[in-house]
Amino acid sequence: MNRNLSCHRGRTVFVCLAGCLAMLALTGRLGYLMVCRSGYYSQMADDLHQRERTIKAARGRILDRSGTVIADNRTVCTISVIHNQITDPDRVTEVLSRELGLSAEKVRARVEKYSSREIVGTNIDKELGDRIRDYRLDGVKVDEDYKRYYPFDSLASRVLGFTGGDNQGIIGLEVEYEEYLKGKNGVILTMADAAGVELENAFEERIEPEAGADLTISLDVNIQTYAQQAALKVMEEKNAGRVSVIVMNPQNGEILAMVNVPEFNLNDPFTLNTEPEDGSLSQQDLLNRMWRNPSINDTYEPGSTFKIITAAAGLEAGVVGLDDTFSCPGFRIVEDRKIRCHKTSGHGAETFVQATMNSCNPVFIDVGQRLGVENYYHYFTQFGLLGKTGVDLPGEAATIMHKKENMGLVELATVSFGQSFQITPLQLITTASSIINGGSRVTPHFGLRVTSAGGESVHTFSWPVKSGILSEETSANMRYLLEQVVAEGGGKKAALEGYRIGGKTATSEKLPRSANKYIASFLGFAPADDPQVIALITIDEPEGVYYGGTIAAPVIADIFQNILPYLGIEKESAQAETVFASTGGN
Repeated sequence: MNRNLSCHRGRTVFVCLAGCLAMLALTGRLGYLMVCRSGYYSQMADDLHQRERTIKAARGRILDRSGTVIADNRTVCTISVIHNQITDPDRVTEVLSRELGLSAEKVRARVEKYSSREIVGTNIDKELGDRIRDYRLDGVKVDEDYKRYYPFDSLASRVLGFTGGDNQGIIGLEVEYEEYLKGKNGVILTMADAAGVELENAFEERIEPEAGADLTISLDVNIQTYAQQAALKVMEEKNAGRVSVIVMNPQNGEILAMVNVPEFNLNDPFTLNTEPEDGSLSQQDLLNRMWRNPSINDTYEPGSTFKIITAAAGLEAGVVGLDDTFSCPGFRIVEDRKIRCHKTSGHGAETFVQATMNSCNPVFIDVGQRLGVENYYHYFTQFGLLGKTGVDLPGEAATIMHKKENMGLVELATVSFGQSFQITPLQLITTASSIINGGSRVTPHFGLRVTSAGGESVHTFSWPVKSGILSEETSANMRYLLEQVVAEGGGKKAALEGYRIGGKTATSEKLPRSANKYIASFLGFAPADDPQVIALITIDEPEGVYYGGTIAAPVIADIFQNILPYLGIEKESAQAETVFASTGGN
């Protein structure tokens, strides 16, 4: 018995000692937290009672070259509710559901959700937001925000692009220049009590937003409008699938217009611009296809407009001269292939100038064969044809060309007159610009400069230029050749009285050849002796007559008739035209 009592007393002493040690540890820990960590936990307590709301920054505007605003902002409102501040949930539910056109069930779910803040409506017109604010409903917040607004709706839609719900760029220039346009959001910090109710007289900290910078681009609203109207007209007349037009300054690469009709409404970018024909595509696939920019994202077989490159390479390499003579029986035999001319009866005897005017395939096959694969590829590279143009738009496609080691005589022949490979329209017009401007490879671009909201200069863009891709003599000969195409050859319908126009037609058959679908195109420039503007039109799958010289060349003539005087390019006198004719264009 004494032994059991002794054990019991021992256990009691042990428990007491353990309890004392635990109390000492807890006291020490509490002291540490109260003294050493008091600042940390005090901050945590403050944070629990702080509420933070974002003040959206105004996005920078986009302006055309003359200062016309083509992407702007409209003030809109975001309506939200804070559960712990609502004193009359039934009234809040009734007002917001009625004013915002939402179901009472949807609004009530937001009102009854226990959270720091629940958004009920975004991009609400300011007038409606002000009306909701006037109800003075406890727990309802009306914060002003910005929504992107495009004054010209669909103008240059695939160039400008649009923004998402967070006002961030999605496609086009909006995403390409996001770092300049986006601005910096501000913050409102308010204090709330333990129940989450904002304290009326508590200190409010406000960090003001910084507006994004304005972007000025080379696009001209008037030229874009002229080109879009002309493209829509021919698309409707020919019931074409789409029509694209690029207008550019060939001397510096500034893009004055880029049209891709049908365009879509930038203020409603999630509504399809045409009725979907293919039921197998999802809504998102259809939208992605609508947002694509065919001028830079899609490639095509250029057809005879590519003869500009073949001619320039042949002249520069010295394998052909303007007065060289050829014979066209209507075809050429290349290995085991009989490749026909568009004039199956043949052009007979002709000089290289006449062959260019006639767009004679056999003659250009001959020039390609004289160059040879190695030499031809050398000029592809020298002209910048095999890379990308470097345009300041996302998603540019590269040229799809035969590998040099896989190019035989047949492939060399078909490439020589613009078949069996693919390029983008922008690559074609950029390479042609470099050939006719004296031999400087320009970078096509839109961005000119960035200025702050206050008008101060932030950045001026400069774009690479590679000089000497061919000689001035070859460039002059190419200008002369292409002027003859319009003066007396297949591009006659692009001629304008009083102006010297150069250009090249094309009619390319789409794959598969058995579908009998075509792309009609024309590339033209003016004035022919000193090009200040160059334009390319592609008409996809026109119905009826589909020849580029017949349906595409007149569209460029119509555009030039409007924009040449606008650009200050004056007509030449009759005397000057006579002198040119008597000197043979030199």
